[in-house]
Amino acid sequence: MNRSELDFLKSAVTPDSPVFSNERVVAWIQERRNATRVDVQQVAINQLLKWEVDSVSGNIRHESGKFFAIEGIRVETNWGKVARWDQPIINQSEIGFLGFLAKKINGVLHLLIQAKIEPGNVNIVQISPTLQATKSNYTRVHQGNRPRFLEYFNGEKKVKILLDQLQSEQGARFLRKRNRNIIVQLDDDEAIEQHADFAWLTIGQLKTMMLMDNVVNMDTRTVISGIGYGTCPSPTIDYLITMSPQKAQARKMLGSLLNDDLMFHDFREILSWITRLKSSCELTVDRIALRAVRDWSLYDGVLRRSDEKYFSVIGVDVTIDNREVVRWHQPMVKPAQDGLIAFIVRPINGVYHFLVQAKLEAGNFDIIELAPTVQCLTGNYRTGHNEYSVPYINEVLSAPSHQVLLDVVQSEEGGRFYQEQNRNMIVEVGEDFPLEVDENYCWLTLNQILRLIEFNNYLNIAARSLISTVSIF
Repeated sequence: MNRSELDFLKSAVTPDSPVFSNERVVAWIQERRNATRVDVQQVAINQLLKWEVDSVSGNIRHESGKFFAIEGIRVETNWGKVARWDQPIINQSEIGFLGFLAKKINGVLHLLIQAKIEPGNVNIVQISPTLQATKSNYTRVHQGNRPRFLEYFNGEKKVKILLDQLQSEQGARFLRKRNRNIIVQLDDDEAIEQHADFAWLTIGQLKTMMLMDNVVNMDTRTVISGIGYGTCPSPTIDYLITMSPQKAQARKMLGSLLNDDLMFHDFREILSWITRLKSSCELTVDRIALRAVRDWSLYDGVLRRSDEKYFSVIGVDVTIDNREVVRWHQPMVKPAQDGLIAFIVRPINGVYHFLVQAKLEAGNFDIIELAPTVQCLTGNYRTGHNEYSVPYINEVLSAPSHQVLLDVVQSEEGGRFYQEQNRNMIVEVGEDFPLEVDENYCWLTLNQILRLIEFNNYLNIAARSLISTVSIF
């Protein structure tokens, strides 16, 4: 375990802080919600200011050619039970920043978080990274103000890099979209500008906030998921266990996180498994005119499927007082209903192993990424209401309460998705649950999962979001 990993671990096992207490955080979020005027009204897509629906293709684009576009794709694959389909997709090729400033305060690493309002947020205000900006935002295509603290992430100021990764966005919604997930550390005595929308929290505090519905946004969760804690000897793990009120669970979770010799599969086996699946998978994704997308049409100013499944694309007129631009129009993806993401975990060799699935999504950067055991994003997962059955969903939804380690509702990113939320669950199964699973599933420890996240584009954003909620104290 190196110095940075130790600092991260110490911060993660600090569930509250006198710098900005958890009680104060909850009140502060409500204060910021009350202090800012927010108005989001749905408008027809073809009436969006500065956006146009192309007369030939039907594609939806910003007049600048920047930000993002809504286009069509045609997909064919030998993976899964649906061999071909058409769909709209968000094309946003630029790489944005999701970044935290970090600083030791009273010897404990704290991250500078922001109370940020996005037009699609459930609960309006959610905890976001210090900097959350697309390239179009920070290059000021919108002619608005420069994002705060940009100079710490774009190379203008010298900082210590603690984490720097390119990670994928939602592969079913974005076409090969990635963001730069980054944490940079300030010197202990370096002062920065104070602002009412920003506060310093430990990683443990963020994990505590993630146990509340729709408080911590997805961008925060994806950055936190990339933090590695290294490995440490058994006496250190035993000491950490004494700090937890749930010692039996803590032993299995901390062992999964900090041990590297109790895994069911060798790490090289896991890499070979992923490589084999990617090599056998055939995927063709052709960009087509939005107007040519089968089963979708623009009707009454809304782009939607004829059966109204999955999602639609709406237009919104947004006013938010504290943003770089106060008022703007944009398209947004609106879900047909809430979704479900869940990990099944099972003790193996005395430590938790997570059942991950290799999942193909049309917009993935490298065909397949690892996903939660169950992932039904804005799909109707009730038996008999989908085109296919969802493996392991009954084990998740019928689990008795004492086996449910996590059950919380979290939002998708509020800049592109309108009030989309998913039920996030982690469910423990007993040792009678079979170790042998289908070819596209595999048992991994937390330590192995975090090693894969370091390599970029191995875990999808749903898996990373769920992993970030795992409490280790």
